[in-house]
Amino acid sequence: MLTNNDIFKKIRIALQLKDEEIIEILKLSDFEMSKSELSALFRKDDHPHFRECGDQVLRKFLNGLIEKKRGPRPDKHKNKD
Repeated sequence: MLTNNDIFKKIRIALQLKDEEIIEILKLSDFEMSKSELSALFRKDDHPHFRECGDQVLRKFLNGLIEKKRGPRPDKHKNKD
């Protein structure tokens, strides 16, 4: 079974993202994470400083990635006249 950490790692490798780029993508979703916190997500699960990637972190990353690739999300509440 794939964990959130596995999914995050695979996306990072597939898109050849550097730590700084991931941190910027997370900021697009109003989510702050330090470089050391991020590196803990990419460690092996038996490493003492491993951190499990929660649903919120992965969701914020994916939403930020969508915004980076497509642009800002249009406001759903705006009236189109």
